Amino acid sequence: MNRRVAAVRGLFDYLVMSGEIEVNPVPSPRRSGGLRQVRRGVLGHVGGRHRGSDGRLVRQSRPLPESLPAEEVSVFLADLDRHRDRAVVLLMLLGGLRASEVRSLRLADIDVGMGQVMVTGKGGKQRTVPVDRAFFTALGSYLRLERPAGLTTPECFVVLRGPTAGQAMSEAGLRRVFRTHRARSGAQRVRPHRLRHTFGTELAAAGMDLLVLRDLMGHAHAETTAAYVHPNAETIAAEWSRVRAVQR
Repeated sequence: MNRRVAAVRGLFDYLVMSGEIEVNPVPSPRRSGGLRQVRRGVLGHVGGRHRGSDGRLVRQSRPLPESLPAEEVSVFLADLDRHRDRAVVLLMLLGGLRASEVRSLRLADIDVGMGQVMVTGKGGKQRTVPVDRAFFTALGSYLRLERPAGLTTPECFVVLRGPTAGQAMSEAGLRRVFRTHRARSGAQRVRPHRLRHTFGTELAAAGMDLLVLRDLMGHAHAETTAAYVHPNAETIAAEWSRVRAVQR
């Protein structure tokens, strides 16, 4: 419904700019000033949309982040036969990195001594993420046994075979790894972003402060991080009792 409304609105925006009609009859989201945004130029009706003003007249529910059960993740991990692939998956699962952040991670961004990585996320924003020791164990095996010696490629994870060996792992290459091991292991729901969601959901369930979790995951808005909190009746009752005890 929203797509249809947006299409009709775009048509009438064009008719207004071309002089066929004077006013667009299709309702438009209002800004703080209460005025319709003016778009200039012949193609003004298709450009420059801002966050929160994308023309949706029908409210759409936002799906909750989908996490994975521990059993399914374990089955998938057990099927990985390369240290590189295991390190990649663990970085998403134990560090909450996006697929693009894993692929762009450089060797210089990894601090083994401090047990953390420097991540460049959306918009070029950087954040420091501590990662569990299991990742660094897999990473060490990959660097020692699989990554070609003397390679000058700055990215950490590279292609290991074929004509592009030694080049940074591509998006298609990463998708191929997940597709192959989903088929072999039967863990059909394991995908990069669900591993990231699993990381966020588990930390939120453990009680991590949402502002800390927001910075850890590189979210621009706290509302995005809040989606990882799924309080049940027992959690609500326990939190209410805790607050009442403090007030007394």
